[in-house]
Amino acid sequence: MHRLFPSIALSLLALPLAAQQPAPPELTLDAIFGRGDFAGAPMPDIRWLPDGKSWVATRANPTGGQDIVRVDAATGKATVLADASLLVDSAGSRLRLEGLTLSADGTQALVYHNSVRVWRTNTRGVYHVVNFAAKTISPLSAQPGLQMFAKFSPDGKQVAFVRDNDLVVVDLAGRAERALTRDGSDVIINGTSDWVYEEELGLRDGFRWCPDSKRIAFWRFDQSPVPQYPLLDQSAVHARVTLIRYPQPGDPNSRVKIGVADAASGHTVWMSTESDSGYLATLAWVDADTLAIQRLNRRQNRVDLLFASAATGGTRRVLIESDSAWVDVDAGAPYLLAGGKLFLWPSERSGWRRYYLYKRDGEPVRALTPDSSDAERVVGIAARTQEIFVSEHAPNALERQVFGYALTRKPERLPVTAEPGSHSVNVSPNGNLFIDVHSAAGVPPAATLRELPSLAAKRVLEGNATLRENVARLTRPPAFFQIPMPDGTKLNAFRIVSASFDSTKPHPVVIYVYGGPNSQTVSNSYGGTRELWHHLLARDGYVVVSVDNRGTGARGSAFRHQVYQKLGQLESRDQIDAAKWIARRPWADSTRIAIWGWSGGGYMTALTASRGGRLFTSAIAVAPVIDWRLYDDIYTERYMRTPAENPDGYKNGSVLTYAAGLTARLLIVQGTSDDNVHPQNTFWMANALQASNTQFEMMLYPGRTHSISGGTTQLDLYTMMTDFLNRTLGVVPPGGAK
Repeated sequence: MHRLFPSIALSLLALPLAAQQPAPPELTLDAIFGRGDFAGAPMPDIRWLPDGKSWVATRANPTGGQDIVRVDAATGKATVLADASLLVDSAGSRLRLEGLTLSADGTQALVYHNSVRVWRTNTRGVYHVVNFAAKTISPLSAQPGLQMFAKFSPDGKQVAFVRDNDLVVVDLAGRAERALTRDGSDVIINGTSDWVYEEELGLRDGFRWCPDSKRIAFWRFDQSPVPQYPLLDQSAVHARVTLIRYPQPGDPNSRVKIGVADAASGHTVWMSTESDSGYLATLAWVDADTLAIQRLNRRQNRVDLLFASAATGGTRRVLIESDSAWVDVDAGAPYLLAGGKLFLWPSERSGWRRYYLYKRDGEPVRALTPDSSDAERVVGIAARTQEIFVSEHAPNALERQVFGYALTRKPERLPVTAEPGSHSVNVSPNGNLFIDVHSAAGVPPAATLRELPSLAAKRVLEGNATLRENVARLTRPPAFFQIPMPDGTKLNAFRIVSASFDSTKPHPVVIYVYGGPNSQTVSNSYGGTRELWHHLLARDGYVVVSVDNRGTGARGSAFRHQVYQKLGQLESRDQIDAAKWIARRPWADSTRIAIWGWSGGGYMTALTASRGGRLFTSAIAVAPVIDWRLYDDIYTERYMRTPAENPDGYKNGSVLTYAAGLTARLLIVQGTSDDNVHPQNTFWMANALQASNTQFEMMLYPGRTHSISGGTTQLDLYTMMTDFLNRTLGVVPPGGAK
């Protein structure tokens, strides 16, 4: 250790404050993907208490670990419920909290830590029970094995969780533990889901407590019919193979059923759902004896809403939702109102996604949300007032605004958010307050506490000021416009350019694409690190454009359903026509147009480049689907049916059909442990290109999954992609900067 002479130390202390602060970051690859200079602040993660006047959250403790605090909504004053010094493991080490679940009365919490990844997210870990009044913490279970999805019974006296694919209940008073199922294995799953239900139906937490705390409804999966796909791990001297149950189009699925187990005895009653050839997509309690189940047929163009008796297992059909193309499942439906006497249900019967009001017996009452715009989802129902809050693509497809609906109020529909952009809200139980998280293109998210019904801002919870200032200083907000197609259809698009952009001079163009059904890349929302990379390219002389082709979301069902049974054909044609339109603009260099995308966007990139001839100079396909026969059955059959039913659709939507026509310089990127879009896709494409002597580049990321992340991976990936674009489009960044 070196000593400072007193005069030097005093002079350092006398430096102006500005001189002691780090310089604001510049827009570089290392700043974005390495150092994380543009990570920004996390948005508030809160749990409202029943009175709606306060919430529970965690905060960093200056001495290490995290405190659990109760925050007064009006004043922001925090009261410590559990100090970090209490939240320790058996060795006395402070816990790094990854999750927090409250009991219904807010007097206890389950804290989650030391988790491990299960496919996409860290859903298996360790839980402790914290009693705020007694200031105690104790392990949820003394038995070996990690736990999943632990949650309190409604009366707060028990906790249920999944361990080793079995459903387990713990009595908190004496910590007696009992297994409600005993057949869990690598093949049989109780209380959680198989791979494809998790990926495509969003099901991870696979059990629900009954309102009276006496029973638990749960999914059971028998995976034995499902083919296995091998993933090879070559990180060790002796390579290992992991087999995952992955059904591809036309394959058999897991045999799935729903049971209701008595929490005391484990006695289980199985629901009569008759779903051998379809999917049991959702499950919710209506009352202490009634379950609501959404049964989806295999073609996914019909949903039956079933009400089932927990006591007998008998079911009755309440309503049918069907479509000539497909039906999108709303995981929260039916949304119960008026003590279960009414419910909300989504439908596209008018040509737009709207919510409709029904009586409990399935008798329709009326439409709630308006025609001519798509309602995205119900984001909350105030327990006291029964006001319904709905996120809608209004006033246009680029926006996500929230509206409140009160069945007894005139006017019934009132705006809850107003600032242009995208909003997500968290409404208090009493309906008096809400947290509004807002972002827009070029504007990172910020969180504000607001009052209802006045919408007045009470205080800013997280302004994200530093990130907002840096992004505003370094970038020019994306500009939205529309591109006309030959048939007159206008497609939404955005363009990113530099602050010094000259529209009279030609620039190399990069088209960013996703383009999958009901997706959007063109929306008035902040795009995070990917948007920042596009701004970096713009700074270096590129114009970055993205176009939402036919089939994408927020423009009504007719716009979406055009792609049914011909996935990729219309979408790639739209991207080609958009590129031709761009090539005619004075600001575009028609000899230097590239296209890139990831996952479904990687598919669209490879297909569009292969069909587009010399229109495209280069292309980057990251983790691309190459042939729909190789992807999972729920996603693919929703839009394409099975290969046996739709052979022409599969052939004409396969990149392999057009691969010999590829003239663009192609870079394919793939993680070798991708359990979602398997490396098999990339290898099939490589084989096809090699067969036609078409030269291409390929980068494999050993052991990386679909996100191609971890450590310095993202920095390496985006450095490589930037270099590839510069090299193939002949761009030399100013000063050679990266």
